[in-house]
Amino acid sequence: MLVEITSFGHLHGPGPAAHLTLDLRHHFRDPHHDPAVRHLTARHHTVRDQVAATPGIPQLLDATVAAVQAYAAGPSAATHPMTITCSCQGGKHRAAAVADELGRRLAELGHHVHVTHRDIDKPAVDR
Repeated sequence: MLVEITSFGHLHGPGPAAHLTLDLRHHFRDPHHDPAVRHLTARHHTVRDQVAATPGIPQLLDATVAAVQAYAAGPSAATHPMTITCSCQGGKHRAAAVADELGRRLAELGHHVHVTHRDIDKPAVDR
């Protein structure tokens, strides 16, 4: 099944419509508050490692993979792509790291995955 994943930051505007939305803003630690990684992105190992080590993230990824597998079992999975959004405040850290890891896991299961990071290259936003 084709799975389209988009990461974005709410501070840069609303995200696209999706079958599943993972809103990471309120339940998962924000690496933005760590001055050592604030201006880095999920393209950096340090950020990815911090996000992956956040309590609850591994379970959220497992549950999302299971949800995609359920959609893939549906009768129209071959003709209708599944859309997933991953969001956080700025779109540089949590959302992008989770989107990439989710994409990697789904590709390993044989899904065709396209990941887009809408806001990863935008400047860090001061709230």
